[in-house]
Amino acid sequence: MTDDTERDTPDDSAADVGHDLEAERTTAPMSEYSSRDVTVGIVVFLVGSAIAFGIPLLSYGLL
Repeated sequence: MTDDTERDTPDDSAADVGHDLEAERTTAPMSEYSSRDVTVGIVVFLVGSAIAFGIPLLSYGLL
C-alpha cells in the first residue's frame, strides 16, 4: 500500500518558472500601487455596487 504523501514526481513543481528565485518573496498586499490603481479600484467598486443593488431595485420598481 502506498502512502498518500508519497510523490512520484521530483520536488520541482514548475511553480518557479518565469520567476526570479533569488529575489525576495513578496505578496500582493506588500506590492506597491499608485493613486491611479486606487482610483480604478474605487470606480470598479462603485460600478459593481450599482449593478449589484441597482438591478434588483429597478426590477422591483423601487427606483
